[in-house]
Amino acid sequence: MRPILTAAAMRAAEQSAISAGTPETELMERAGAALAEAAWQVAGAMPALILCGPGNNGGDGYVAARILAERGVEVRIACVGEPRTVAARGARQHARTRYELLDSETPASPLLIDCLFGTGLKKPLEDAVISQLQRLSFAARLRIACDVPSGVEADSGALLSDHPGTDFCVTFGALKPAHRLAPGMRRCGQIILADLGIPIVSDWFEIGEPELPPLDPDGHKFKRGLVHLLAGKMPGAIGLSARAAARSGAGYVRVSTSRAIDNLPSSIVQTDTAEVNDPRIGCLVVGPGLGDIPQVLTLALTAGRPVVIDADAIGHVGEPDRLRGHDAILTPHAGEFSELFGTLPGTKAEQALAAAKASGAVVVFKGPDTLVASPDGRLGFAPPAPAWLATAGTGDVLAGIIAAMRARGMPSFEAACAGVWLHGRAAERAGSHMIADDLVEALR
Repeated sequence: MRPILTAAAMRAAEQSAISAGTPETELMERAGAALAEAAWQVAGAMPALILCGPGNNGGDGYVAARILAERGVEVRIACVGEPRTVAARGARQHARTRYELLDSETPASPLLIDCLFGTGLKKPLEDAVISQLQRLSFAARLRIACDVPSGVEADSGALLSDHPGTDFCVTFGALKPAHRLAPGMRRCGQIILADLGIPIVSDWFEIGEPELPPLDPDGHKFKRGLVHLLAGKMPGAIGLSARAAARSGAGYVRVSTSRAIDNLPSSIVQTDTAEVNDPRIGCLVVGPGLGDIPQVLTLALTAGRPVVIDADAIGHVGEPDRLRGHDAILTPHAGEFSELFGTLPGTKAEQALAAAKASGAVVVFKGPDTLVASPDGRLGFAPPAPAWLATAGTGDVLAGIIAAMRARGMPSFEAACAGVWLHGRAAERAGSHMIADDLVEALR
């Protein structure tokens, strides 16, 4: 799992390395060399225009210009002002490439490398700068950004200016939140992570392929995991969750329902008599298709078993503190999140963590940039998932996958992360015209 650092945390990691004896100029040399290598790998000897800003992001660009020129690339530099840091000034002096001021007369080039503004940007670009960046970007055949595209706020993913987007984003040391938060993530293109050779410690990370619990050759269906689901007014939704749990490896899937649910596999038990406090239950699911039956959530919470709370059940929680002391995984989309937690300050990442701490539950904050937050401060960022997941029933499927992971013995945070990863990869397999039923089948 790749670490993710805020701008402040990245600066702290760099400062720690500097304090330990690595000169700032050496870190800039490593970053510029990595940027140049990435450009060489994806563009070869394509003539390049490097746009350099006044900070260390621009300094990285000057280093990259020197190295690309040494490899025989035709390199031009356009800058927006004088370097403001000692390291950037030194990098420009050693660039050995003529530079010009960025303006409307700056000719375009097949390869554009954006080193204007990096993780420290907190305000919109000047109109003159963004207009030239847009013009040169649209004229280029290939575009590369240094760390984050200029105009994208590194911690929130907000668009401070309307950056046209890039094909590749070369980032250093660790991913930044903007690489995995909307809308900025859509401007970043393919991410290339370069190692600066400095220690990185973080409780924030990109969710990677999970290590699923092995199957015990001497085990039985209950040891493999019993998922018990509580039906409501719309049984089709809980049916999707049940099928997803079964396809995700649960040993036994059971639905409490007073009326038969059509088209469920015969292996999924439908009953109106099973007890929800059955100690064999590995995880309960409540919420998909529930409707206005709040007492079902109360039943689930008093059962004393791990529980995934989704969809309509989220609206019945009332106060986040009600979940404290329960082994709960909460899966709200943005509307459900704001209904339960109100308007929280900060970035989406900070809001997810605040919600987890307020409720004591693991929170899966769904969306094009899904996050998994733990009350202990861990935060998982989902890798990009297909846009076609935005269709009815896919959230019900996710609830079933997570429940199966929890029932199979994974801790709540790890189960939620595994479920999110599997959900996205299954959508890739299912294809762009999928419906939620196809997503279940792709879990195989």
